[in-house]
Amino acid sequence: MASPGPQTDFLEPPTGARKIRSIGPGLLAAATGVGAGDLVATMVAGASFGTVLLWAAVVGTLVKLALGEAVGRWHLGSGATMLDGWRRLGYWATGFFGVYIVVWGFVYGATAMSAVGLPLNALFGGLPVGGWAAIAGVVGLALVWVQRYHAFEKFMTVLVLIKFATVVFVAILVGPDLPALANGLVPRLPEGSTVYVLGLIGGVGGTITMAAYGYWLFAKGWKGPKWLSMMRLDNATGYIMTGIFVVSMLVVGSTILFGENLTESDSGLLTLADRLGALYGEPVRILFLVGFLSVTFTSLLGVWNGVSLLFTDWVRAIRLPHGKKAAIGPEVTNAVVTGEEDAAVATPGRGDGEGPERGDGPGRPGAYEAARAERSLPFRGYLLWLTFPPMALLLIGRPFALTLVYGVLGSFFMPFLAVTLLLLLNTRMVAPEARSRWLSNAILGISSVLFAVLLVTDVYGRLT
Repeated sequence: MASPGPQTDFLEPPTGARKIRSIGPGLLAAATGVGAGDLVATMVAGASFGTVLLWAAVVGTLVKLALGEAVGRWHLGSGATMLDGWRRLGYWATGFFGVYIVVWGFVYGATAMSAVGLPLNALFGGLPVGGWAAIAGVVGLALVWVQRYHAFEKFMTVLVLIKFATVVFVAILVGPDLPALANGLVPRLPEGSTVYVLGLIGGVGGTITMAAYGYWLFAKGWKGPKWLSMMRLDNATGYIMTGIFVVSMLVVGSTILFGENLTESDSGLLTLADRLGALYGEPVRILFLVGFLSVTFTSLLGVWNGVSLLFTDWVRAIRLPHGKKAAIGPEVTNAVVTGEEDAAVATPGRGDGEGPERGDGPGRPGAYEAARAERSLPFRGYLLWLTFPPMALLLIGRPFALTLVYGVLGSFFMPFLAVTLLLLLNTRMVAPEARSRWLSNAILGISSVLFAVLLVTDVYGRLT
C-alpha cells in the first residue's frame, strides 16, 4: 500500500516569528470547547456573584491548559493517538469511549444546532429556532465534508478572532470595575457559590473535544518530541485567549445583569443581548449576537470535525489488540501516524492476537492515517450521525432517560481523560523528554480529584 501522505518527519518546527504564524490547533481545541452553555454558566455566575468568582475562571483556564498540553504531549511523545493509549489500558477504556461518543453525538448534535439557531433567529427572524438550527447543522456538515484540515483551520481562526474581539469589546464598553476584578482574584466561596465555582473550574472549555487536539496536531504535520515547544506555545495561546474570553463574559454578566435571577439556558444570552441594545444601542446588540453566533458556530464546526476524527480512530482502534499486546511507543511503529514517519524497526509479532502488533512501515494495515481520516467512511458516517438523527430532538425534545444517560456519561469523561493521561504519560511508551514531571503529575492529580468531585456532584444532582 502506498504512503497516503507527506513524509512530515522532514518538517522542522518553526523559529522566531514563524512560530506565531504556525499557531492553529490550540485555537481550534480551545474555541471548540467553549460553547453557548459555557457562556451562560459564566454569565449566570457573574449575575449572581459579580466578579467575586473570577479566581475560579482563572483556575479553570489553567486546568484546561494543563490537560490540553498533556493530550498534545502524549501524541507527540508516543507517536500514538489517544485511542491507542486507551486500548493499551484495555477494552474497558475503549468500550466506555465507544458508548459515550455514540450517545454524546446524538444528544450534543441537537444541542449544538439549537445553540446556533438562537442567534440566527434573533438576527434574521423568518424561521423558528428549530429551522435555523437544522440549516446550521447541514451547513456545518457541508463545510466539514468538503474542507481539509488546513482550510478548516484558517476558516475557524477567522471565526475565533471574531468571537474574541466582539466579546472583549463589549466587556470594555460596559466598563469593568478594575479594583473589583483584582479583588476577584482572591479565592473566596460566598454562600451558595460552590456549584458555580465547580462549574467554572471544571466545565468551561472542558469537553470531549479536548481529546481531539492531538489529531489536529497530526493533521497539521506536527510529529515527534521536537514539536513539544511549538505545541506548548500553540496550546497556551488557545487557552489564554479562552481565559480572557471567559473573564470578559463574567464582566459583562456582573455589570449588566448583576442581581437578576437568570435561568441556565441558552436563551439567557438573548436577554443579555436585548439589555445591551437598550443601554448602548442596536449596533451593540447586533455585535454581541454576531459574537454569540461565532461562539456557537465554531463549537459546532469543531465538534463536527474533531469528534468525527475521534470516532474514525475508535473504529480503527477497537479492532486492534488491547492491553499488553498493543505495542505502543517511540521504539515501535504500530501506532505512529502513517504516511508521516520514516520506516523504523518493527516490534516482532504477528498482529493476530498471539503477540505484540507488527509494524510494517507507512501505509501498513491498522495504523491511524491522518491524511485519509477526513475522507474515510467512519468520519463521514459520524458526521451524518451528528447532523440528521439529532434533528428529531429539535422537534420532540430530549427524553428524560436519554438525557440522564448523556449527563452521567459526560460527567465521567473529564475524570476519565485526566486519570488516563496521568497513567499514560508516566510510562516508557512516551519519549523521555515528553514524560510527566512532578509539576505535570501534581496538576493532573489535582485535576483528577476535582473532576471526580464534579462527577459525584453532577450524578447526585441528576439522580435526586
